[in-house]
Amino acid sequence: MTRPSDSSEPPTGENTRTLSDIGEDAIGFGQLELRTVKDCLLRPAAVLQAYMVGGPTGGGDYARPMRLYLTLCGILMLQIFLMGGTSTMLEGLPPEEIDPLLEAAGKSRDAFMADADSWMSLVLVPITAGFYAVFSAPLLRWWDKEDLGWRRSFRATFHFLNVWTIPFVPLGFLAYHPASLGWSMLVMTAFAFAAFLRVGKGRWYESPLAGFGKATLITLFNLISTFFASVPIMAIGVAGGILG
Repeated sequence: MTRPSDSSEPPTGENTRTLSDIGEDAIGFGQLELRTVKDCLLRPAAVLQAYMVGGPTGGGDYARPMRLYLTLCGILMLQIFLMGGTSTMLEGLPPEEIDPLLEAAGKSRDAFMADADSWMSLVLVPITAGFYAVFSAPLLRWWDKEDLGWRRSFRATFHFLNVWTIPFVPLGFLAYHPASLGWSMLVMTAFAFAAFLRVGKGRWYESPLAGFGKATLITLFNLISTFFASVPIMAIGVAGGILG
């Protein structure tokens, strides 16, 4: 006769799955990512050193920085949709510019804006993130004590972007509301400045004066990159408004 199993024994297989496991399967955000987020907030310079020495996973201790950044961008994209999109980017166009677009689209202003907004909301975050990386990586490679090469330079860049973005995610929805857009951009700029100082001490700068100067420069570069990013974003929005 077979002895019945002891109900006090821990379950196995799928029954042992934790909330972290489910989160990792659903959105790619599990225990490893949570540890990375925590250490990015508490000890970002040590995480950078781990990435530079231990490879893209920091020796197996951390999430890949680019993958984590894409996850953060996904959260920000969701916030864009929940806040009503990015139609304000085109609503400021003067009548002499918007009227020919409406005529080419053959639709009402509201319909055109709705189609354009759908496309801009979809591409805003990934395009802007790409421009941030392209504008930051050359500076970080130039300033680093080691000859990183481009692969490690972009790894360091995405870590810097993670340290910048993580504290902004809870406030990100404010950047897509006209009433809070101005001061939320100031907060975002301050976070970028602080992220560089926290991540790069000992690698990208030594003295406080050099740190503040370089933090100002890379923050300025990233602000400039948003203007360059707005060109393809608006072009995609216009094309979507006409063809959508």
